[in-house]
Amino acid sequence: MSDSITPAFLGVERSVLGRRWRGRLDARGEAQALALTQAHGIDDFLARVIAGRGVTVAEAAGYLDPKLRDLLPDPSSLRDMDAATDRLATAIESGEQIAIFGDYDVDGACSSALLIDFWRAAGAPEPLLHIPDRIVEGYGPNVEAIRDLAGRGATLLVTVDCGATSHEAFAAARALGLDVIVLDHHQAPEVLPEALVVNPNRLDELSGQGALCAAGVVFLALAGLSRTLRARGWWREDRPAPDLLAALDLVALATVADVAPLARLNRALVAKGLLVMGARSRPGLAALMDAARLNGPPRARDLGFALGPRINAGGRIGDAGLGARLLTLSDCVEARRIALELDRLNGERQIVERATLEQAVALADAQLARSNRLSCLVIEGEDWHPGVVGLIASRLKERFNIPTFIIAFNGEYGACSGRSLSGVDLGSAVRRAVDLGLAIKGGGHAMAAGATLTRDKVGDFRAFLNEALEADVAAARLDDALVLDAALAGRGVSLDLLRRVERAGPFGQGNPEPLFALPEQQVAFAQTVGSDHVRARLRSRDGATVDAIAFGAASSPLGDALLRGERTQFHVAAKLSGSVFRGVERVETRIVDLARVQ
Repeated sequence: MSDSITPAFLGVERSVLGRRWRGRLDARGEAQALALTQAHGIDDFLARVIAGRGVTVAEAAGYLDPKLRDLLPDPSSLRDMDAATDRLATAIESGEQIAIFGDYDVDGACSSALLIDFWRAAGAPEPLLHIPDRIVEGYGPNVEAIRDLAGRGATLLVTVDCGATSHEAFAAARALGLDVIVLDHHQAPEVLPEALVVNPNRLDELSGQGALCAAGVVFLALAGLSRTLRARGWWREDRPAPDLLAALDLVALATVADVAPLARLNRALVAKGLLVMGARSRPGLAALMDAARLNGPPRARDLGFALGPRINAGGRIGDAGLGARLLTLSDCVEARRIALELDRLNGERQIVERATLEQAVALADAQLARSNRLSCLVIEGEDWHPGVVGLIASRLKERFNIPTFIIAFNGEYGACSGRSLSGVDLGSAVRRAVDLGLAIKGGGHAMAAGATLTRDKVGDFRAFLNEALEADVAAARLDDALVLDAALAGRGVSLDLLRRVERAGPFGQGNPEPLFALPEQQVAFAQTVGSDHVRARLRSRDGATVDAIAFGAASSPLGDALLRGERTQFHVAAKLSGSVFRGVERVETRIVDLARVQ
């Protein structure tokens, strides 16, 4: 007997979070799900999930078992790639000293580590590595750091996850005699800096690989470089070519942490990378998983919520180079030391974030109270830590359902970071603001962007964004509904169901975790746990009970409804995931929304 129920999604027009619920599948999607079940013997739940992601009968086998060989493009399809790999191959052959300039986030750390590992395997001189200090240096290459690298003997500068707009810095590099290669993915201006720029988001790029993060671009570059070195006879019996598939753990971590869409190639990279990570063969990542108290096989969610924040913690409030160094270590003792330091810094970051969030929420409430027509929040604060502004922007974006920029002023200049709604492109808006002189520098991609600006430009910056984003935000809000994949009886929550549905993963941006409706659940009890989570026991009419948790909900309408709703019946929207407790795997039911039963 099936544990599914009629997926009408219960006629919810306004949940406790003010949202309408709707099913992911229309009539055509329902027919597609049925066809998938009939053609491939896929069970009803899995068929509904993958039909909701546009998978056809012909595509189902490849979707459920994605293969890199079917999806990986020829590296030469990216502009400037062949010239870049030729130059890199020459540097290896001639024993040149190269310098790597990486961004201070997870993508930058993973990209830097990929290059360093390859250079070691190729028997080339150890690259110089520079990860900028977020507060002192800011984002992207700077002249002072480049002068230092040149003074230490570098003749080739390779920037990863940055550099697409670095005209001044690269002019200085060329004057110092350095060649420059950029391996980036951020939106690039029409006029590129003087360098070999490999970036799938160049305006003249036709490869169709714009969804890649920087580590994905680096991975393709290394595939092209390995091929070039093979053609030049560099690889031999005593110096074999490195196994690039063993590097997919880093590509997966960067892809998830940078919130790149998990479709097609990215999804395959993450799926294979999780398998590599599960073997725990990279001492730095194994130590970080231990520090994060991750047991069992890693999941995409672990990369985004456990590993990524710890690597980022170094760049946010500590030593920005810790993450990249950790990922290239072979010494397990040193790896454990750095992993524990990153775990400690992450704890400090959480304390700083909570204090700043409280202030930012109050300012946002006041700003929204003055106008109900805003299409973007721009919140500024004095002496806020620049390392947490992106996190605060993300929290406010989720809380108020509006694109949000947070600016941390320390003196005349402010570090600004923004997070967006799906369908609202922040990166291009920030580039236009820079072109108009409203920000000193800035850029990013659709879902996240950053800028540096002065105090006197904040008002103009805010007005520009509210006008520039208005149409796209209005369109996004028209479709602002909680989209559910299937309805599920309480007795259907099981490890067996979870394992079946996980075949559609890994889940993340662009491939959302399945969301289930559990109808007519009575709250048997609820209590606050930790600092701001709410744990509850749900009981359905057939007597089945489900233990569930609403993360970060204690001070929200969702948490309030649970804590005050004992013996009240709700329709529950929830996601299922696996967790390991004392060596035993179990299902974790994460409450996303509630609607009172009418």
